[in-house]
Amino acid sequence: MKDYKHYYTLNAPPEQVYNALTNAATIQLWTGEPALMAPVEGTEFSLWDDSICGKNLEFVPGKKIVQEWYFGEQEQPSIVTIQLHEIKNGTSVELRHSNIPDEAFDDIVEGWNESYFGALIDFYREG
Repeated sequence: MKDYKHYYTLNAPPEQVYNALTNAATIQLWTGEPALMAPVEGTEFSLWDDSICGKNLEFVPGKKIVQEWYFGEQEQPSIVTIQLHEIKNGTSVELRHSNIPDEAFDDIVEGWNESYFGALIDFYREG
């Protein structure tokens, strides 16, 4: 199991970024794919045609999202924590993803950097 931590900068205020990560209709705008997501603790979510599935654990509007990502049978859950910090011209996103299966690590990191936050950075750059 491996952990990943990274920071991203988005040209939008934390409230907009939070909405883009928690509102199914907005997620579909920047991913191009239908999403199942509601900012309600204990609900399950699905993104990119079930490529990413899990359970929503905690929400602090405009500030924090905590999710468990499913990777089949694991002894310890894979936890994603996204914290949003307001900066001068937007938001600094602090991503922590723990307990990533070794065999999935490279794909997960690439997904975070290109498909997930890469797409969101492009969305706000173009918007």
